[in-house]
Amino acid sequence: MPEIFNTLQSKRILSVVGARPNFIKIAPIHYAFQPFSKEFEHLICHTGQHFDNMMSKVFFDELEIPPPDFFLGVGSGSHAVQTARIMEAFENVVNEVKPALVVVPGDVNSTLACSLVASKLHFPVAHVEAGLRSFDRKMPEEINRILTDVISDLLFVTEKSGLKNLKNEGISDKKVFFTGNVMIDSLAKFLIKAQESVILEKLNCEPDNYVIVTFHRPSNVDERPGLTEVVNILNELAKSKKVVFAVHPRTKANLQKFHLINKLNENIITTEPIGYIDFLALVSQSTVVITDSGGIQEETTFMQIPCITVRDTTERPITVELGTNYLIGRNFEEIMDVYDDVLTGHAKKGQIPPLWDGHAAERIVKIIMEKV
Repeated sequence: MPEIFNTLQSKRILSVVGARPNFIKIAPIHYAFQPFSKEFEHLICHTGQHFDNMMSKVFFDELEIPPPDFFLGVGSGSHAVQTARIMEAFENVVNEVKPALVVVPGDVNSTLACSLVASKLHFPVAHVEAGLRSFDRKMPEEINRILTDVISDLLFVTEKSGLKNLKNEGISDKKVFFTGNVMIDSLAKFLIKAQESVILEKLNCEPDNYVIVTFHRPSNVDERPGLTEVVNILNELAKSKKVVFAVHPRTKANLQKFHLINKLNENIITTEPIGYIDFLALVSQSTVVITDSGGIQEETTFMQIPCITVRDTTERPITVELGTNYLIGRNFEEIMDVYDDVLTGHAKKGQIPPLWDGHAAERIVKIIMEKV
């Protein structure tokens, strides 16, 4: 372990959130620190990378975590602009807090920016969800993941592919810990609460009789041909099932820009981004989920819901190898073939991966307490 772990006296742990998935990952870590509040002060810094009510504030409310101790309010911008703004603002926070450890989850710009700042100021960094690789460096998230892992002092891994990837990249085994998946901690905690949701009634959906769809990757939504193909897929799906399309802000803007919004079948229900509890309720009772997201691949595997991932690669291969996820690429015919298999009861039967048991955050906090 780096010498800094032995010389810092502060017991402040500073966790970073910036985008929707980060809140879900940090919430269980916050809970896990509470029994030790006399020894460790857990602080949360929200960079403001995503900040609208459905993609930010509502997550603090629904996940039952306090308002952030620091809010940077960086907003949107190009990757370079946003990363630079986060670094500039976060430097002031780190210098004020002088944390014993900075915890960065996931793979968004906030993850990389804050880990760089902490590392350069000689404060140790822990990366939650380390080692995931899509092996597609055209994805900005892949660059964020690789660089964050290189400079992190503690690396908490969700699945066995992460252990292999970090070893292949020369990361010391002494830094790496297989702890399980904190996203599953949140899911397991709130799945019961999701059963009280009235979102199905609100959308006039019947259990196991609708499809959930999310698309936000640039390769799928930023150009007219790709987005047109997405619309065609949704319209085909809507011939047999009601489709609930939770529309990401960028996807919505491009649907309007390319004049595609009015080409959606009337059996497609378009919604704003949906709150965490309502979304869990929808996914847990859906027939199938079709997405290009990362975290949803994990959530559907845990809930044993078939998931069709419209990407060429996934950084979460365990969801395909062991879980209920199908990695399809952009092959329209193959998407419909898998969809037909699901409808006819021939979907593969997945298993829940090792250590996806709702206790990953407890393992992470135990390790942090031992090392700090």
